[in-house]
Amino acid sequence: MFRWILFVVIYIGLSIYVIQAIKATVRQPWWSYLYIGVALAVLINFIYQFTVGEEAGRVLSVPKSYAFGFLLTILTFKIITIFFLFSEDIFRLVTGLYEKVFGTSKQFSLPQRRRFLSLIALGIASLPFGALLYGMYRGKYNFKVLKYDLEFADLPDAFDGYRITQISDIHSGSFDNREMIEYGVNLINKQKSDTILFTGDMVNNKTEEMLPWADLFSSLEAKDGKFSVLGNHDYGDYIPWETEELKQQNLKDLKVLQKNMGFDLLLNEHRYLQKGTDKIALIGVENWGKGGFKKAGDLKKASSRIGNDDFKILMSHDPSHWEEEVINDSKHYHLTLSGHTHGMQFGIEIPGWIKWSPVKWRYRYWAGIYKEMGQFINVNRGFGFLGYPGRVGIWPEITVITLKKEVVNMILTWLGATKITVSLLF
Repeated sequence: MFRWILFVVIYIGLSIYVIQAIKATVRQPWWSYLYIGVALAVLINFIYQFTVGEEAGRVLSVPKSYAFGFLLTILTFKIITIFFLFSEDIFRLVTGLYEKVFGTSKQFSLPQRRRFLSLIALGIASLPFGALLYGMYRGKYNFKVLKYDLEFADLPDAFDGYRITQISDIHSGSFDNREMIEYGVNLINKQKSDTILFTGDMVNNKTEEMLPWADLFSSLEAKDGKFSVLGNHDYGDYIPWETEELKQQNLKDLKVLQKNMGFDLLLNEHRYLQKGTDKIALIGVENWGKGGFKKAGDLKKASSRIGNDDFKILMSHDPSHWEEEVINDSKHYHLTLSGHTHGMQFGIEIPGWIKWSPVKWRYRYWAGIYKEMGQFINVNRGFGFLGYPGRVGIWPEITVITLKKEVVNMILTWLGATKITVSLLF
């Protein structure tokens, strides 16, 4: 109770501070009344949702996520506005003290707040305010198809040009717009890849969250099939269960549901993708993540029957697994596909110029393609969203990776063959 009282006092204090900027900027009082009404509505809804609203759990329900999203939006507006106002107030205070000590009047008085600074504060604060609202309204379904060509010297010849579509972090428990999800699923199918690989977090907490959307994701098609692994949210670890048996049954139900949807779920095991006499190994591990996340993944078990010389694609939900275990493993994993980070659903990306998100302070490999020790990883930014019900700058992603035979190696092979032919002729 004390924490709620303290939170409300701070929130109201910040609101009063912002009202001063509004009063200094506009003459019509209804702007202040409008701000007060919105701020109170956001506060009341947040308190309601997190006290007598949905059931408890570490993962936010849809009503809670929107309550959190609106609170985050208005708090961002407040904090940025106050940053400018507080800086000016320090200047006003110093000016008043100087007049009191060194001035001719020897009286302390604060200079009037300057209108243009209040305008600047409100103008700058409105930018992230608008961006966060847009992220909740449109950004979370602003699907982007990102395409990469990756070259490998030892890629089997028959797989030159092989196309993989990767999706990750569906988080079906957060969805609220069937039309947009249908659009995203159709966009996946339009890529017409050879295989579809899903790298975990189909739900937020419970299998039942996926039931309204199962028919859409069942319609995903690829000629060589679609494969999946589990993410940390799929185990049901983030909500209380009446019994351990119910929790385990939930996980069993999710495994059955994925099978019924046409996904081949890899649980620390592998499959071979075959084209003629050539093949590549597809390995899937359960979730393995550092920093308190579940470590059910067993790379040794999953690849125990894989040859060292096989071309290998690994599906592992958390990119920290790649950093901690995969790249230093005795077996060479040519390509690892991960997700998990969501790119924090917030950041700035201008291809070729900048790629930044606060999540980089938590994960070294957080979005896109990375290469270490001759091995690649793609960290998918996620199809869905979680917590904050939106995305700003880091858009939902559908990845299409085309495997290529390394050009230099192909030329050397051709030259070698040509040399042998010439020697035989002469």
